[in-house]
Amino acid sequence: MDTLVVQGEISSKILTLRGQQVMLDRDLAELYQVETRRLNEQVKRNLDRFPDDFMFQLTEDELKNWKSQFATSNKEIMGMRKAPYAFTEEGIYMLATVLRSSVATQTSIHIIRTFKKLREFSKHYNALAKQIIEVERKSDKQYKELRKALDELIASSELVDEKVMGFLK
Repeated sequence: MDTLVVQGEISSKILTLRGQQVMLDRDLAELYQVETRRLNEQVKRNLDRFPDDFMFQLTEDELKNWKSQFATSNKEIMGMRKAPYAFTEEGIYMLATVLRSSVATQTSIHIIRTFKKLREFSKHYNALAKQIIEVERKSDKQYKELRKALDELIASSELVDEKVMGFLK
């Protein structure tokens, strides 16, 4: 499978919740080609590997907000009976250790690479944003100087016009 296609599919499933980039259990299960309940069973069997900063369950408000993005409120349509679990990047790495299949191994590699690419993109984006802010700051200063010069030029031309008009009278 094409790496860019895989990374695109994975990155489209990465959400930002509680200020962290996460993936939901159902999306991970789909990528790992297992049922969501099987994925969650493996997690429950290895709960000591998943502290709160690796995995958390969505709150009712987070779930409502997430469902509203899909314009549906019917839990049966969403295929959920309870709030999904969200896995941070570290939780996804740990998930790879409890799901033992060749598909899980390859999928984990793709997910890790996608998170790495997102971090690299974020660094470049932040550097670019800083440059844009600096250009705007310089442009604002230059704009103010240009505006001042134009105002002075207009004021001096008005003086010239007044002198000319006074001379013509």
